[in-house]
Amino acid sequence: MYPRQFFNPSGFKNVEENGKISGFSFDMKIQYYRGCSLSIIRNIEVIVDDKQYPRESIRFTVNGETFTLDEMKTVISNRWRFGQYATVTVLMDGGLAGGMHHIKCIQTIAPSYMPMISVCPGEYDFTL
Repeated sequence: MYPRQFFNPSGFKNVEENGKISGFSFDMKIQYYRGCSLSIIRNIEVIVDDKQYPRESIRFTVNGETFTLDEMKTVISNRWRFGQYATVTVLMDGGLAGGMHHIKCIQTIAPSYMPMISVCPGEYDFTL
């Protein structure tokens, strides 16, 4: 694998909808050695300040389209390209408080042509 930035340092923010903070989001790159269709991404785990968020609250946006993690299982026409940032949004009333935070995100990818599953964690300290 080529060394590269996992998270976009300027991509962390709270998300506002209809005048209310509805969650937070961040940008990250795929940690697989090549791009892939969304259907082989098995999970994206998000842990901020030791709190793990349920997969039902996670949304994934790439190439202008947004999906739940369960919807991604059937998406073969949208590819997350190597080196491309995708946006992960966690739905959570009020978002994150301002200040320092620590994130751990784990990408689980299961290519059909490989006999193993790729589990790629990344961690980062960021400020909102």
